[in-house]
Amino acid sequence: MTFEVAGGVDTHQDTHTAAVIDQVGRVLGTGQFPADAAGYAALLDWMRRFGQVGPVGVEGTGAYGAGLARLLRDQGVDVVEVDRPDRKTRRFQGKSDPIDAVQAAKTALAGERTGVPKRRDGRVEALRNLRVARRSAVDQRADAQRQIKSLIVTAPDELRERLRGLPVKELIGVCAGLRPDRADAASPATAAKIALRSLARRHQQLSAEIIDLDELLAPLVAAINPRLVAANGVGTDVAGQLLVTAGHNHERLTCEAAFAMLCGAAPIPASSGKTTRHRLNRGG
Repeated sequence: MTFEVAGGVDTHQDTHTAAVIDQVGRVLGTGQFPADAAGYAALLDWMRRFGQVGPVGVEGTGAYGAGLARLLRDQGVDVVEVDRPDRKTRRFQGKSDPIDAVQAAKTALAGERTGVPKRRDGRVEALRNLRVARRSAVDQRADAQRQIKSLIVTAPDELRERLRGLPVKELIGVCAGLRPDRADAASPATAAKIALRSLARRHQQLSAEIIDLDELLAPLVAAINPRLVAANGVGTDVAGQLLVTAGHNHERLTCEAAFAMLCGAAPIPASSGKTTRHRLNRGG
């Protein structure tokens, strides 16, 4: 692909800072644009004033840069995901949004520490959204269950003896059915019953949410990759996580080694002197 300029964008919640460089890395300009649809279009129009746009490095394509990356890709721009500048670079060059944008452009031009960003406009993105809601409900339900058991430990003797040792399902049902006198909420015993009932009913509501989300997730995962869920030992949750990790445009992962690198399970050399060893690429 022939091009005249390369771009870089440092993304934030409210604004994006862009930079344009020529093919030898000279900075042609920097600018700041709103982080909305109009701002994305203005940013691309501004870049095109400098010449035919080649690769554009965008920080945070999975977060604040998702909308911009989507527009650039729809406009036929080669979008690459770039890492934040390393500490050594920042120590020598300083830290500001324009500096980070210029560094993103240089990284995209050099093709170092770059990757093809995940697409955020397919069924896998829908799956990711549903999984976020389900994971939150599961975590909150577990918190509610722990809080119930904690309250039982310090509850008055009669209430503690009644609830201690009950299986979780029965415990939730009994606590949800408590009938404390709200007028006597200043009493520790009554307050404990009110709190237990509230937490138990929250637990039941979250369980209903999880069931509802599972009814949506199961057919969606099966529709995206039926062979995956048909594999022995692979359920909806495991298959869903694999699909979200790989992304909708999984062709950007050219081999098993690339997927292992993405998951942080690829060994990389960590040898020095007489010591020969490897470590997993877990970001440190």
